[in-house]
Amino acid sequence: MKKIIIIKYGELSTKKDNKNFFISKLKNNIEVTLENINHNTYYDFGRMFIETDDFDEVIKHLENVFGIQELLVGYTSNNLEIDDIKNKVLDLVSSKSFNTFKVVTKRSNKNYPINSMEISKVVGGHLLKNISDIKVDVHNPELTVNIEIRNEEVLFYFEGIKGLGGYPVGTLGKGLLMLSGGIDSPVAGYLTIKRGVKLEAIYFESPPHTSDAAKDKVLKLARVLAKYNTEVKVHVINFTEIQETILKNIPHEYLITIMRRMMYRISAIIANENKCNILVNGESIGQVASQTLTSMRAINEVVKMPVIRPVACFDKLEIIDISKKIGTYDISTLPFEDCCTVFVPKHPVINPSPALCEEYEALIPYKELIYKAIKGHTTIKVGIKEENKFSDLL
Repeated sequence: MKKIIIIKYGELSTKKDNKNFFISKLKNNIEVTLENINHNTYYDFGRMFIETDDFDEVIKHLENVFGIQELLVGYTSNNLEIDDIKNKVLDLVSSKSFNTFKVVTKRSNKNYPINSMEISKVVGGHLLKNISDIKVDVHNPELTVNIEIRNEEVLFYFEGIKGLGGYPVGTLGKGLLMLSGGIDSPVAGYLTIKRGVKLEAIYFESPPHTSDAAKDKVLKLARVLAKYNTEVKVHVINFTEIQETILKNIPHEYLITIMRRMMYRISAIIANENKCNILVNGESIGQVASQTLTSMRAINEVVKMPVIRPVACFDKLEIIDISKKIGTYDISTLPFEDCCTVFVPKHPVINPSPALCEEYEALIPYKELIYKAIKGHTTIKVGIKEENKFSDLL
């Protein structure tokens, strides 16, 4: 009998003709995640298996991999004889403490001479005969013994660890996350990665109005997302000249609206250059002036690329709960302002006119400013490990 990690696919099982693509991508992502751990990964359409000597470390890493429905530490045997099966189950449960149990058998090998119900009955009877003071409880057992009869092997396992679910990263293409230092955008990024989208990020800095500490904060957030995304490329845009030009020439109530329109334009260009199919941001309906429906429409109209807003219908407390779960909350609440909060007017317009936006934008040479900002941008590749100090400028 060999001890192994068993991975259940969950939602991937619904993919029919594309199933092999999704599963092979999941395997590739697992290999990247476990690259410094001794292991061997193999799979079929029903399950994926990992052999290793460091089970705890492997499971710790796999808990951050999308596409896994459940993780199980189990055992495999090539002996399909019923007497061997019941004796192996007895050996496995002998070290466990329980008063009630049930046996659940699945039989993908339909040529096996004994059906699933009968296998469960035989194994359960063997346990009752050899272990005192236990009984069967099919509704709420303390211990569930799972047996899977496959073509050339038998699997045994007990309780599992819930995985993240979703799709393997990269199966649904690429997106560009508009990553600020706030609470919302990292959560939006996490939820997008869960749906199989591999993310790059864009960050707008405005020195000297924003500090290096604010930038470092964003890169720390990117590192957290890299746990789920394998890595994050962060495109850093110097937004100072654009922001100061807007401040000097545009009516103050329209500052945020025009600024966001410029960010959208730049983000769409960066996304296209890096073969990203969508923009992603942390906008939540009604949370601030630039996130009313009319504001979103006036800002969104400057790009043709789809804009995904995963937290649009979440309230703030729901977003905070997710940020705490994924480990971004404490970073997001560090007291360093980003360029979206530095020049917030006292009374920003909540129902901006697209026609007025165009009229005000005509007052500044925004196309030249955008070109200059993009030409001078830098890209930082952020990995998972702490020793990566954001020095990998591309």
